[in-house]
Amino acid sequence: MAQKVGKTGDATTLINIMVTRARAAQSVIGKSDFTTRCAALQAAATLIHAQKTSIIEVNGKDVAAAKASGISGAFVDRLTLDDSRVEAMATGLEAMTRLLDPIGRELAHWQQPSGLDITRISTPLGVIGIIYESRPNVTVDAAGLCIIAGNAAILRGGSDSQLTASLLASIMAEGLDQAGLPRDAVQMVPTTDRQAVGAMLGAVGGIDVVIPRGGRSLVERVQTEARVPVFAHLEGVCHVYVHSDADPEKARHIMLNAKMRRTGICGAAETLLIDKAVAAELLADIAADLSAAGCALRGDTAACALVPSMTPATETDFYTEYLDAILSVAVVDDIDGAIAHISKYGSAHTDAIITQSAAAAEQFFAEVDSAIVMQNASTQFADGGEFGMGAEIGIATGRLHARGPVGAAQLTSFKYVVRGDGQTRS
Repeated sequence: MAQKVGKTGDATTLINIMVTRARAAQSVIGKSDFTTRCAALQAAATLIHAQKTSIIEVNGKDVAAAKASGISGAFVDRLTLDDSRVEAMATGLEAMTRLLDPIGRELAHWQQPSGLDITRISTPLGVIGIIYESRPNVTVDAAGLCIIAGNAAILRGGSDSQLTASLLASIMAEGLDQAGLPRDAVQMVPTTDRQAVGAMLGAVGGIDVVIPRGGRSLVERVQTEARVPVFAHLEGVCHVYVHSDADPEKARHIMLNAKMRRTGICGAAETLLIDKAVAAELLADIAADLSAAGCALRGDTAACALVPSMTPATETDFYTEYLDAILSVAVVDDIDGAIAHISKYGSAHTDAIITQSAAAAEQFFAEVDSAIVMQNASTQFADGGEFGMGAEIGIATGRLHARGPVGAAQLTSFKYVVRGDGQTRS
């Protein structure tokens, strides 16, 4: 069971103890060889396979408690683990072992007229704090990526997933132990008290970077209170834009998948934009597909005129990450109108254009300033695993250090190695 922290000082003491242990563990894992780190992940993956039934049973207790508290269906979906999701966690760890070693990579190499030979080499970031909500699989993804990149992880999951996340964190620690690496490289904060979050955000010199993964309120709190660097993962107000040169069948299939495959993930489409040149012939079909799948549609004036069954949208709708079977719809004049709409209402997460026009796609790629831009593909591919990263901690929507899926390579820093032969500077 998660413990309660009585005072702010108690939380600070708790986090300081965890940080001290994490830094000691990181000094070991950061120097370990890639084969050993891979062995830790493979051991953890084997344990997850073996303990699948227990993981699902424990998760069932979290899910039952969440349902009893009246939490939304979309939230429950993010919280729930089944056979396939547990297997996906294990296979994600196994995929990480097939990556190139992210530590010690030569990022750049050049020589100066002075004769100095300079190399930029990737290094671990250090101790990473991950603060997340509801999704227990983040425990495994985050811990695995931190381990493979030579970092230590301090994990603080949400209260709704505490039982599941704690079990998964213990499995990751056991994997480290079996590989001869320190268990303290993965630690779960043993309390759901919010004071522990504040203590993590103030752990200057102890935690090297904090990564929040959750709703707007969590991310905004982290960004406001943090005294340590933050990789921001803001909400996913993702758009699918159907251009005038779109293939109608592609548009229908992609839009349905982008919205309805899983409505509760950050890569789910929240707004459909469609050119007025094709709206009259195509919007009704797209809307019918979505409605048949159980999606509620909220359209602007032009969209409602073409599909009267839509609910009129408000201005707020176009800023909203529903994480549910609800979609905003707007008819735009052209690609410039679509780009302007995304610039105003989007969250710089993932936006897609459906078009057969290479010129339109290139304009979209150049002018839509989002972490991920796509052509003729579902926004649900906005995922580190789908990008070949094994897994991800989140989709960073900021512009500093990491942007887009945060995988192992994004959890590294670098240093300069300078080789000379007696040079002095005049």
